[in-house]
This record gives sequence, structure tokens and C-alpha cells, in this order.
Amino acid sequence: MSAVVLALAAGAVIGLALGALGGGGSVLAVPALIYLLGFSPVGATTASLVIVTLTSVTALVAHARDGHVRWRTGLLFAAAGIGPAMLGGALAGSVPAAVLTSAFAVVAGVAAVRMLRSRPAAAGTVTVRPGRAAAAGAGLGAVTGVLGVGGGFLAVPALVGVLGMRMRNAVGTSLLVITVNSLAALSMRAGTVETLDWTVVGPFIAAAVLGAWDGKRLSAKVSGHTLQRIFAVVLLAVAVFMLVDGLR
Repeated sequence: MSAVVLALAAGAVIGLALGALGGGGSVLAVPALIYLLGFSPVGATTASLVIVTLTSVTALVAHARDGHVRWRTGLLFAAAGIGPAMLGGALAGSVPAAVLTSAFAVVAGVAAVRMLRSRPAAAGTVTVRPGRAAAAGAGLGAVTGVLGVGGGFLAVPALVGVLGMRMRNAVGTSLLVITVNSLAALSMRAGTVETLDWTVVGPFIAAAVLGAWDGKRLSAKVSGHTLQRIFAVVLLAVAVFMLVDGLR
């Protein structure tokens, strides 16, 4: 199967996840780029940031039109992560490939387990603590910068659990956080973007953008909790595969 066909298929799945769940797609982008398309870990994390930034903007527009984006809260949450995202983006190139891959697998596995164990949260039951919100935003930015993921799979639970948002608003707002953090991380990797194989990355982005619109429509028909559990099973399988492969 050609690289372009694989890129189109992977991009569609990742865009679908981003549009439906407000995150999670990027955590599949990195392993897809490494294992399906032959990118190095550093190249994959950089390409993932480009893909996720453009796809998140597309999905963000769709959710914003429906009034599901809390702009002020999202920008404040994202602001705490800008510095860590830039620092992580600058340091990522010096991290050994094996360490980068293993760290990514661990983060993905933890996120998957958290998704499987989570229960739908009731809005208005959480007392917002600015310190916790800032810490969550900073941690999310660091993960984005180093591992090349948008962090939506961490942002949505944080927005619901720490800030008490309703699920639909958390999904839409997380896309704003992802976009800001990804752009901050990309600003520190500008010199490596031009070295990417755009004959593969281009179709990947196009399929992801189209998938994001389909994901938005899917989110209106299927409960977010159901979609989250399905995605968590896939994510856990990917994490286990990456850990086993790294131990060989």
C-alpha cells in the first residue's frame, strides 16, 4: 500500500477523533507517522504538531459556530501552557528517540486508562481552583511541546474536572487550547518543518481536516462518553504495542 493511501486513511481517523472528542487524534498521529509512514520520532512529533494545529482550527470553527467554545476560559487555560510548550518544543530534538517513543507510549497508556475509568461529570459540581487550573494548563503545554501531541485527551478531562465545564463545551474549548499550545511548540521547531516529506504530510492534513467535520457531526449523534470509551480501547492497544516494540 502506498504511503499516500496510508496517510489518507490515518488522517481521516485522526480528524474524526479530533472533531468528535475535541482531542485524542494527535496521540494516534505520532505512532501512525512512525510505524506506517517511516518517520523518525522527532520528525513524527513535528509533523504531528503541523497536522494537529491545522485540523484543530477546522474543528474549532465548527464547534464555535454552535456556541460550544468558552473563549475566555480556554485562552486563560492555554496561556499557562505556552511557556512549557515552547520549552518542550526546544528540548524535543535533544531527547533520544527511544526515550521519546517510550515516554509517548506511557502518556498514551495513562490517558487511555483514565478515559476508561472516567464517568460522565455533572456540571457545576466542581469548585474551580486557579492554582490547579494553571498547573493543569502548564502540564498540558509541556506534553504538547515534547511529545508533539495537542493534548486534547488530557485537556478535556481537565476542563471538566478542574473547571467544571459541560462535556460539549469542554470538547469545543479543548480545541482552542490545542491550537494555542501546538502553535507555541511549533514556533520552536520552525527550522525542522521544512524538512518534512510534504508529499505525505499534505494528504494526511487534507484527510484529517475533512475527517474533523465528520467527527463534529458524529458527536451530535453519539454520546461523548461512548465515543471516549471506544477511543480509549484503541489508544491503550497502541500504547501497549509501542512499549513492547521499544523493549525489543
